[in-house]
Amino acid sequence: MKNNNAVVAIYKSHIQAEAAVKELLQSKFDMKKLSIVGRDYLTDEEVVGYYHAGGHMRHWGKLGSFWGGIWGLLFGSGFFFIPALGPLLAAGPLVGGIVGALEEGVGGRNALGAGLSRVGIPGRRVPQYEKILKSGKFLVIANGSEEETNRARQIINLGETEVLEVHQPSDPVPEPHLA
Repeated sequence: MKNNNAVVAIYKSHIQAEAAVKELLQSKFDMKKLSIVGRDYLTDEEVVGYYHAGGHMRHWGKLGSFWGGIWGLLFGSGFFFIPALGPLLAAGPLVGGIVGALEEGVGGRNALGAGLSRVGIPGRRVPQYEKILKSGKFLVIANGSEEETNRARQIINLGETEVLEVHQPSDPVPEPHLA
């Protein structure tokens, strides 16, 4: 499982998460191995919509320009409503993991948890990441070989991460890097 390593960076705002994605892009990190997930900000007074046009997902609402830009950079996009978490927007390989989990059945976990597991996140960490997402923060996840995730960690660590965790298949406990 040499490609099931993951680095998870937690950001307080979409601006910080977007800066990390752009830094990885400028550093020529493989965007097909990068995911982002966060909650949408819905209010009773604000209409938010999603549609698919010309091969791309579109979003309008409070974070429309943010998600539109992210979806243009990363491979795959989706809107999911996860019970107890609410509306989540995601981009990257995580979307394929969530959709695959929905197609196959999630085996006692929610679709987000199953999707996170498919991109290298240990199941025992899923509840913590769900809690983080529920609080309105964003996860940026780089997955791939140990070399690729180490490179992503070095690039991401230069930014404004709240927490940076490394997950490797052989490690029983993630290595936290507090920013």
